Amino acid sequence: MRSSSKPQRWHIKASERRFLLIIGDILATCTSLLLALYLWAAGDAWMEFSLEFIRTRPPFWFFLLPILWLILMIELYDLQRANNLIETLKGISIATLILAVIYLLIYFTSEPNSLPRLGVAFFIIINTLMAFIWRLLYIKIFTAPQFLRRVLIIGAGKAGHTLVNIIASQSPKPFNLIGLIDDDHQKIGTKIGDYEILAGSEKLLQIIQENEISDLILAITGDMKSVMFQAILTAQELGSNMTTMSNAYEEILERVPIFLLEADWVIRSFVEKVHTGSVYRLSKRGLDLIGALIGVLIMAILLPFISIALLIDSGLPIFYRQERLGRGGEPYTIFKFRTMRQNAEKEGEVRLTSLNDVRITRVGRFLRRTHLDELPQFINVLQGNMSLVGPRSERGELVTYYQQEIPFYRARLLVKPGITGWAQINFGYAETVEDTGIKLEYDLYYIEHRNIFVDTVIIVRTLGTVLGFKGR
Repeated sequence: MRSSSKPQRWHIKASERRFLLIIGDILATCTSLLLALYLWAAGDAWMEFSLEFIRTRPPFWFFLLPILWLILMIELYDLQRANNLIETLKGISIATLILAVIYLLIYFTSEPNSLPRLGVAFFIIINTLMAFIWRLLYIKIFTAPQFLRRVLIIGAGKAGHTLVNIIASQSPKPFNLIGLIDDDHQKIGTKIGDYEILAGSEKLLQIIQENEISDLILAITGDMKSVMFQAILTAQELGSNMTTMSNAYEEILERVPIFLLEADWVIRSFVEKVHTGSVYRLSKRGLDLIGALIGVLIMAILLPFISIALLIDSGLPIFYRQERLGRGGEPYTIFKFRTMRQNAEKEGEVRLTSLNDVRITRVGRFLRRTHLDELPQFINVLQGNMSLVGPRSERGELVTYYQQEIPFYRARLLVKPGITGWAQINFGYAETVEDTGIKLEYDLYYIEHRNIFVDTVIIVRTLGTVLGFKGR
């Protein structure tokens, strides 16, 4: 159906873009390491650049600098950030600053002349420049229109309308949306935002050919007419890629569209995807134990200072205990440093924390901003009630209320709650039922896609949030 006189467009999928970013970053940082070694050897009075220099002069950890850099760049593997020039410049600058601060801390606490100052300095400078150049080239080349998928949305109802609004809110756009197709002839010729409903199913193949459409997004939630069904099948046979609205929603927002899914979705799709192998479960528990031991050690060091501050500010108690629901709805007791005044809920009414909540003490506000109030939860991780990564733990009363107001809310209890999680790093605190619904979309996305790499990404991003004092 495609015209042979027109060149074939090269459309890059999201997974291919992320792979391209990783490969480019690896090549850039490894090249920076080699250039740093070369310049370091050029200024070395003892030995010229050679295999012998590489073997004897740099310490072992020097060759791990590219790995540390890739970890610090983890925020920029989010495609929305990677495609945005300002976010890219900000991400590289922060990664460079953190790398420099780590080195300076080690430098001033080490023996004199024990560190390769010149080599590390060359690496940081060259690596930053190489990262800027590569990422700018990526934005210039691979976000150009000829590399974007050309998309039609099939269905202009609630699901299609929602997807159009999501696309319009993104900058830059995740793909080039050409328009919509719908068999309701009263909608044809009208617009949803800036995008026109072009025609019905009878013209689908013609529109695909004329506009070089690469992808179709199926956003029909009700019954589909046989004519539309046949047109879509023919389009697929001729090479058009097909995806569902829910998959497109997840790809763009990294959330699950709970308000647009049918009631049996949890059984048909979600539950089938959440099963994990024994290797992941063992790896996750190992990561939990290592992280919890480090967390408990940090808590033990800071405990005297936090305790004194809390005593002076608002008296006893130091710790706060509350019953929460864990995996499968099993109740357990959570531990935190107290951040609110005593008897903050003395009337017995369950209240969500709000912005500028008057119940939070002065020291409590600092503990929340730095996330130090969460340190005692590492005890829960050691006990096995919680994990480092998972949905936020919640009280039984709120779970009962939310599962009546929000679809699929109880599905978040399929896994252990976590100290941090996909929802926490992407959305933060929820003050309303609507906010809680959005957080649930993030939680279910995590449960559906979780693996040890995703857990590691969340932990690294959480460290960035803590260092940036972004708590509340």
